[in-house]
Amino acid sequence: MLLPYLKSDCLEAGCDEAGRGCLAGAVFAAAVILHQDFICEELNDSKQLSEKQRDLLRPVIEKEALAWAVGIVFPDEIDRINILNASFLAMHRAVDQLNVQPQHLLIDGNRFKPYKNIPYSTVIKGDGKYLAIAAASVLAKTHRDEYMLNLHEEFPDYDWKNNKGYPTDRHRKAIREFGITPYHRKSFALLPENRQLKFIF
Repeated sequence: MLLPYLKSDCLEAGCDEAGRGCLAGAVFAAAVILHQDFICEELNDSKQLSEKQRDLLRPVIEKEALAWAVGIVFPDEIDRINILNASFLAMHRAVDQLNVQPQHLLIDGNRFKPYKNIPYSTVIKGDGKYLAIAAASVLAKTHRDEYMLNLHEEFPDYDWKNNKGYPTDRHRKAIREFGITPYHRKSFALLPENRQLKFIF
């Protein structure tokens, strides 16, 4: 059973990101403030849930949360500032959009870049420990998956509907055969052999 909060005396937003290890597409982050009496036994770290379970939980979270928002950092920005900073920026953008100002941020992971003057706590594997981070992990993942499905329609050869931009054999085979798209992260090692890549525009 996940914990409802770390600090019971303030409005706490859970934050998590999705897509950090992908070769293509934006990195997404979500920030979620739950009511302190929120209960959802099915909610867990998004990686422990099936796609169907995540899709069923998303509207529940979005309806029941006190506030929620999603932040996005696109590939050109990732290439410019690196993926770690892009993950922090995506979380900052998510918190920026909350219609309720949190008093404390609960961050999945072990590092974070301070956001304004709001205190924060980092929690390793926090998406499997706290409801608000688990909720953020589900929203970040489902919103990003939806985005990758749309990109798949534009570039079906890369199989993004199945791999969501992660480095699968089929994804890398398509990069070797067709080159890279405007959605690929050029600062990443897109191929193990690191050969010169052609661009699709």
